Amino acid sequence: MSGTNLKIVTIEISPTYQMNIKKTEATTKKPQALVLDEDNAHTRSLKSVLEAVGFQVLISDGDIDPASDPRIAFISMDLPNLNPVSLISGDQLSHSAEIVLMAEEDDPLRVRKAIAKGATYFFCKPFDPEFLKHLVEDVYTEIAEGTGKRGEQTVGPLDQFGLLRGSSSPMRKLYRVLRKVAPTNTSVLLVGESGTGKELVANTLHQMSEVANGPFVAANCSAIPKELFESELFGHEKGSFSGAAQQHKGFFERSEGGTLFLDELVEMPVELQVKLLRVLEAGAFRRVGGESDIKSKVRIIAATNQDPETAINDGLLREDLYYRIARFPIFLPPLRNRGSDILGLAHFFLDQLNELHGTSVGIDTAAEEELEQHIWPGNVRELKSVIERAYILTNTSISPEHLPKLGDQLNPDQLRISVGESIEDAERKLIFATLEAHNDNKNEAAQTLGVSLKTLYNRLNKYAANDDD
Repeated sequence: MSGTNLKIVTIEISPTYQMNIKKTEATTKKPQALVLDEDNAHTRSLKSVLEAVGFQVLISDGDIDPASDPRIAFISMDLPNLNPVSLISGDQLSHSAEIVLMAEEDDPLRVRKAIAKGATYFFCKPFDPEFLKHLVEDVYTEIAEGTGKRGEQTVGPLDQFGLLRGSSSPMRKLYRVLRKVAPTNTSVLLVGESGTGKELVANTLHQMSEVANGPFVAANCSAIPKELFESELFGHEKGSFSGAAQQHKGFFERSEGGTLFLDELVEMPVELQVKLLRVLEAGAFRRVGGESDIKSKVRIIAATNQDPETAINDGLLREDLYYRIARFPIFLPPLRNRGSDILGLAHFFLDQLNELHGTSVGIDTAAEEELEQHIWPGNVRELKSVIERAYILTNTSISPEHLPKLGDQLNPDQLRISVGESIEDAERKLIFATLEAHNDNKNEAAQTLGVSLKTLYNRLNKYAANDDD
C-alpha cells in the first residue's frame, strides 16, 4: 500500500496531559496501543501521537503478540490476509477501550460487520489531526481513571459513531460527549430539532452502555392518547378498567434491564409527569389496578424538540421532572450547522439506494450547490426524503430539476385570505393550514407559527368549543 497521499502532521499535546503522563509513568506501567498497518508514513504519524500522550506503541503488519494487551487499537482494513471482524471478535482485543478501523477507501459492508462486533470508529485516511489528538487523550484519561471500556461503534467516508454519521466539528464534539456518558447509568435528555436523529442517538447510547444486551424500548409520547398514557407507561391488570381483557405490560416493564427512550417528553400529560417522577425516584412502579409495586431497573433517555425552559414556563414540563431526567442534557446540532456533512450525507443516502437497486446514480455539481445552500428546516430526515425523491425522478444523475424548490419547502401552498375577513378567522385558517402542512404535528406547527405549544392548544380548544355551540 502506498502512503504518498497521506500528510504527516505534528500535534501539540496539552501541558496538562504532559504532566499527567509523567505522573502516570512514574507510578504505573504504560498502557499499550496497537497499530496494525503496513503504511510506514501513517504508522509513524500515529506512533508519535500515541507515545506523546503516554502509550506504549506496538506496531505490526499482521500478527499480534499473544502477550500483548492493547487498550486502543488502530487496524488497517487494507492489510492482506487480515480479517478485521475475526480479529475484533477475538480475545486479544477484548480489553480495548477503542478499536479504530482505517482504510484508503470506504468499504461499507465490512465496516458495518466490524462495528457490530465492537469496533468504535472507521476513518478514511488521513485522520483529522485535532480529532485524533482529542480521541487519544480521552482514551488515555479514561484508562488512567479506570473507566476505559470497549464500545460498539464506526464510519466510512463520513466518520461514523454507533448509528450516527458525520465528520463535522459539531458531530465530532457530540461523539466525544456520547462516549463519556454512554457507559454510565445517568438519565439523559436529548434536545434537538425534529429530524436531527434523536432516536439514533438514544439507540447509540444504549448500544454503548452497560445494559446493551437488554431491550431498547422507544415510546413516542406524542402518539399515545391521553386516556391510555398511564396504562401504556406502567401497564394494567386484567379487569382494571373497561376493555382491559387481559394483563398488559407497559413500557417500563418491557424495558426492564435495558433502556427506555421517551421521545417528545413534553407531550406527556402533566399529571402523568408526576407519576413518572415518583417512579424515577423510588425505582418502582405499579400497574393500573395493581396492588403491589414492581421494582424497576431501567435507564431513561428522553428527548424533546422544544426548548426545555420554554416548556417549563408554558406549564408543559414539570421543572422537578426536568432536573431529575436531565442529569445530562445533550444538544444535537441542526444539519444547517454541520457544514460538509450535508453533501456527505446526501451521497451516503444515495449510495444506499444505488446498492439496494444495483444502480450508479450520481449528483451533479449544480445540485450539490443547491443542497449546500438550503437551510434544511427538517434536518437529516428532510435531506433523506429529498434524495429519495430525486433518485426516483432520474436515471443517471441528480440535477437541480430533480430537487424540489428547497427555499419554498416550508410553504408549498399559499393561503388565500379575503379583504374584510376578521383577524380571528384568518388566524384560524393559518393555524389549520399549518397543522395540515406538518401532518398534524403540533410541536412543529407551533414552531412554524412562532407560538408556544400551550398557546396552540388553547386556540384549538377554543375552536372546538365554538364548533360545539
